Amino acid sequence: MVNVLIIGHGAREHVLGETLVKGGAKLYSFMSFKNAGLEDLSEKIKIHSETDFKEIIDFCKENIIDFAVIGPEAPLVVGIVDALEKGGISCVGPKIEAAQLEGSKVFTRNLLEKYNIKSNVKSKVFNSINGIENYIKDIGVKNLVVKPEGLTGGKGVKVFGDHLFSKEDLLEYCLELINNNNRFLLEEKCIGEEFTLQTFVDGKNVIGSPLVQDHKRAYEDDKGPNTGGMGSYSMEDHLMPFITQEDVLEALEDMKKTIAAVKAETGVEYKGFLYGQFMKTAGGLKLIEFNSRFGDPEAMNVLPLLKGNLVDICWAIIEGNLTQNIEFENKATVCKYLAPEGYPVNPKRDEQVIVNQEKIKNSGARYYYASVYREEGKIFTTSSRAMGVLGIADSLEEAERIAETGVQCIDGKLFHRKDVGTRKLLQKRINHMNSLLNK
Repeated sequence: MVNVLIIGHGAREHVLGETLVKGGAKLYSFMSFKNAGLEDLSEKIKIHSETDFKEIIDFCKENIIDFAVIGPEAPLVVGIVDALEKGGISCVGPKIEAAQLEGSKVFTRNLLEKYNIKSNVKSKVFNSINGIENYIKDIGVKNLVVKPEGLTGGKGVKVFGDHLFSKEDLLEYCLELINNNNRFLLEEKCIGEEFTLQTFVDGKNVIGSPLVQDHKRAYEDDKGPNTGGMGSYSMEDHLMPFITQEDVLEALEDMKKTIAAVKAETGVEYKGFLYGQFMKTAGGLKLIEFNSRFGDPEAMNVLPLLKGNLVDICWAIIEGNLTQNIEFENKATVCKYLAPEGYPVNPKRDEQVIVNQEKIKNSGARYYYASVYREEGKIFTTSSRAMGVLGIADSLEEAERIAETGVQCIDGKLFHRKDVGTRKLLQKRINHMNSLLNK
């Protein structure tokens, strides 16, 4: 029996924990906020800061942990893996230099440019107002995206035409970042359809999983403010109707070259999970961003389909001998996120959530706790997304129906996007891609 520690407190960690237990792990959890799902799966939990490395090392030694899996980005980009490995604990996750693929957008763009990674986009770094007006003039204000350098929880990036509607808007946001001492990128705006490719990396080998598409906007038909993600879907052939196998191989190739570039640049091997957010455009594939961990919600689409044993895969990542035989079921998935009413602007906190567990089990749906808390056996909302509900089936339509049925088994002051995973929304994506490719 392997003692595995999971660090993190969201739905991503809930599904990671579930998959590790399925692989035979005895699970231990260390989290800044109690996740009811992880609590139920774990032998022992500790509620404490996820960046207090000394406490984590002590917890590992106390419970004879064989290896740790780090779920969220925040501990990774400040060196949790370096600290734990120094303390004698093996980790699944990149060291601090390698984690800068997510921690610093400036590092990533410079790296991609230096090593001629094909899917890189044009960008320029700023930390003052000097030169911004000229850059806007050169590129055109309508063709720009503003990206703060560091972690923004999926909400700091502002795109002209979606969040910024004039040159004044763009300059105002740049000034806000400058006043907060943030470096930022002005980046070429890409037009197309995004997809997520999540991979397992052992320092050299990069092995992919089924493609997923997330929905960032809060409201139906892609309206409203950006969120951490309101739901996602994957197809039974592991592709997207507008993404070919050749596209996937191209994206994987760029991820492999990036991993080699990280080693060449920093001397550190990237080990763990790597998430590539790509966009297919009329001008080919473009890399939007890298994340140094699994996505949330996208982990929920992929891990339940894993045919292999995640514990074995983790050992292979740690030991640097990951082979090409990671298989996934040929099923479609739809994940719908339930969020408190008012999210993300003014979410209703401390509202009870009632899960009819028998009914949801009978519906065939699965659910994963995100930012909720349990008190005296009852579940309550916080200010963030509450739960992910997952449908798995042979077709997208059936997976969506299961997920939607599962949502109806949960009561509370919550809302979700009913259109996630629907054929109508998918068709909108297909039409959009066709219109760009056939111009």
